[in-house]
Amino acid sequence: MEISGGFSGKSRFRALKQAGMFSVLRLAALINILALLIVCGFLLYNGLPAITWEFLTDSPRNSMTAGGIWPCIVGTVYLALGALAVAFPLGVASAVYLNEYAGGSRLSRYVRLGVNNLAGVPSIVFGLFGMSFFVITCNLGISLLAGILTLAVLSLPVIISTAEEALRQVPVNLREASFALGATQSQTIVGVVLPAAFPGMLTGAILGLARAAGETAVIMFTAVVFFSPQPVDSLLRPVMALPYHMYVLATSGTDIDKTMPLQYGTALVLLVLVMGMNLGAIILRDRLQRKRGGI
Repeated sequence: MEISGGFSGKSRFRALKQAGMFSVLRLAALINILALLIVCGFLLYNGLPAITWEFLTDSPRNSMTAGGIWPCIVGTVYLALGALAVAFPLGVASAVYLNEYAGGSRLSRYVRLGVNNLAGVPSIVFGLFGMSFFVITCNLGISLLAGILTLAVLSLPVIISTAEEALRQVPVNLREASFALGATQSQTIVGVVLPAAFPGMLTGAILGLARAAGETAVIMFTAVVFFSPQPVDSLLRPVMALPYHMYVLATSGTDIDKTMPLQYGTALVLLVLVMGMNLGAIILRDRLQRKRGGI
């Protein structure tokens, strides 16, 4: 009876401990949700009055105190999607090498350590690297291409890590079944592993896209200018972008009272743009997961 009572006491303690931890996690999630709602509500309240058709489709005028942000929207989309188009194939290829070929070799451990360290490097460091390498050494100048390449380097660590984790989640029996049918390792990777892991890899693409679209420190050294009357029409020309436009309005505005509503409107447009691109990627990922049985 004493032993039974002891076990019962331990069970109650574990149940209370588990309930307490779940309560802490729920509270943390609630705080995060409330913070997000407060930020979104604040931007809606202050930025919605500035959203007009002219604001979305016109170019800035009168020292940024009038007009719209159309060149900024186009530049942000070009930078984010261009960076994703460069970083995603490279990140997936790196993850395939690390997970399928390198295994647990010393080289793969060093590469993973470098990738994990790069994920924590401040974005300003990537901006200085892009300026010194792409802008000066590669002679690309302040241009859309230099910004895309720098943002791609910034996004690579996240994409590599999530893509490798997606590859690890593919069941081993799928690989073994492919080998049993006579497929080579490369055929198995291309025909079986990558299609099964692709929905999970899109998670890294979503994170990389969101980070690339919202960066300021990276593009201010490599890609953007204070003012451009028309959207960019060449990879070798500088662009305007929403994050840098907000920074300029907040720090160098000639008339703060007139530019303040434009700042909030620009922030709201950037938030909606990033959420829209992420939502599109999430819908694509979910459809692929349902199509392939949720692997």
